[in-house]
Amino acid sequence: MNYLILISHGNFAEGLHHALTMFTKEREDVKSIGLKNGEDVDSFAKRIYKMLDEFEAEDHFMVLGDLIGGSPLTTLMNCLEETGRLKNSIILGGMNLAMALNAVLLKDDLENAKHIALAEGMQAMKELQLTNEQEEEI
Repeated sequence: MNYLILISHGNFAEGLHHALTMFTKEREDVKSIGLKNGEDVDSFAKRIYKMLDEFEAEDHFMVLGDLIGGSPLTTLMNCLEETGRLKNSIILGGMNLAMALNAVLLKDDLENAKHIALAEGMQAMKELQLTNEQEEEI
């Protein structure tokens, strides 16, 4: 089975997961975990291993992390490597709602989901500029 894992500093991953349920309802194939304020990496890794114990050896993962190179994502990658699951994983950083929504809806084809999630994530990043008419309406 293919899973989406959201990982972040603090409650960002859990909050994004909650927001996703507004569009996709609660799904068993989406997991989220965050590094708590003041939590050391070893105890965080233990929570990650506990989450990974829920999966089968042949499962595949798309991982969306908040920051590439951040402790949460690198810790998860280390745990995936140590359990032999990194080879079955696609790892993306800089997650946002557009990326996550596309990833969960398209995760049956992880390679396609990767390309679309990245494209949608980048497309979602824009400056909103109001015209004079729009400013007057606000």
